[in-house]
Amino acid sequence: MSTLKQIKPTESELEILQILWNRGKATVREVHEELSVSKESGYTTTLKLMQIMFEKGLVTRDDSSKTHIYEPLISKESTQKQLVGKMVTSLFGGSTSSLVMQALGSGATSKEELEEIQKILDNLKNH
Repeated sequence: MSTLKQIKPTESELEILQILWNRGKATVREVHEELSVSKESGYTTTLKLMQIMFEKGLVTRDDSSKTHIYEPLISKESTQKQLVGKMVTSLFGGSTSSLVMQALGSGATSKEELEEIQKILDNLKNH
């Protein structure tokens, strides 16, 4: 997987990456169809974005057949880690606890998510 220090996906690129992470791989048409459910965008815009993503090294492209198949080159986990790290530094002054308190304070956390968070906290305390 590529390092994300040089590669910073835009918001639109992150939307496409999310689709590719969920699917594993997809054609431009498949990505466009999924994107168009939540936002209005032309097919050529999706195609251009995915070509740029290929040039940036965010995705790989299998062009052995007429229909190109795209796959993510960067992992969801490394992307999340980089973006959260940047957010903690830029928005929360380096305070992880401020980020967590803000996220939990939104009130949108389910009981199951809170239990999972508690397990993570317990593991961190024990190490």
